[in-house]
Amino acid sequence: MVFRIWSHSYKEGDEMPNAQRYHGMGQNGGNLSPSLFWEDAPDNTKSFVITMYDPDAPTGSGWWHWVVVNISPNITHLVEGASSNKLLPEGAIEIRNDFGQKEYGGGAPPPGKPHRYIITIHALNIARIDVTPSSTPAFVGFNVHHHSLASAQLICHLKG
Repeated sequence: MVFRIWSHSYKEGDEMPNAQRYHGMGQNGGNLSPSLFWEDAPDNTKSFVITMYDPDAPTGSGWWHWVVVNISPNITHLVEGASSNKLLPEGAIEIRNDFGQKEYGGGAPPPGKPHRYIITIHALNIARIDVTPSSTPAFVGFNVHHHSLASAQLICHLKG
């Protein structure tokens, strides 16, 4: 068994649909977080963290679009639009993204080359990360690095 993640909003390698694109910065998208499903996490998983990151953003450090921490180990999916519709599981916390918002922020690349949007689910060996919605994605990443049991990724792209 391999820990894996998938979506009904798009498939691995697809172009990001308009529903998941940002509404602003040259995009007229729906800004809906994608549906996500995962299975076969390690048996000793105590929580999950979901991140969405664009390593191709012209910032020198990429762009964090979405960070959700403290997802219960008994959760195995999120519905499309869970972020904006406040349908995240009880206890889950959305961290401030690089748009400065505490919710999903869809793809919005500047004109030019295609950008990759990498959604990663991390299975952790701790029940919760001690953060607030104002914590940074880097702080979450530091904690994930030290407590990760396994991770799985789903990648789509969008041309700038």
